[in-house]
Amino acid sequence: MEEKNNQCCCPQFNVEKWDKKTLNWSNKQFIKESIPTLFHIPFPPMIGKKITKMWKLAEGIQATDQNKEDTLVLFTDPSPFKSEIYLSVTKKIPNANNIIISGTFVSRVFDGSYNAIPKLIKQMNEYLGEIGKKARNYYVHYAYCPKCAKKFGHNYMILFAEV
Repeated sequence: MEEKNNQCCCPQFNVEKWDKKTLNWSNKQFIKESIPTLFHIPFPPMIGKKITKMWKLAEGIQATDQNKEDTLVLFTDPSPFKSEIYLSVTKKIPNANNIIISGTFVSRVFDGSYNAIPKLIKQMNEYLGEIGKKARNYYVHYAYCPKCAKKFGHNYMILFAEV
């Protein structure tokens, strides 16, 4: 997932594929890493290092999705001082923290900055109320790295609400 020859490293994002969808995950496989944060603010260089490490582990044993558009990198903050990163994989990966996620998730796509997350969660909660659902947990997927967000002119993110 590295940028090469000044080209974008992230696949173009399809909003319609993810916005206002209900997804049922049954034993969806991920690998997990964590990074320290300061009141939910991550240290950007650590994010890139962790994701690169995870990607190389998965790619090394051909455990990445064939269609990169289907690859999810999810973030959740269990505390103000820790963020967890989950990379979707297609099989168990040796020497990695393998995690299974199952459940029903409602997704919404937003276009905004990282610091807008509290406002976006509020909007998501309003939407969930309209459809008779309530979130138990949230995961965020950022569609683009900062360089690709600048190139495409959007900073799309998917909020996945576990309902």
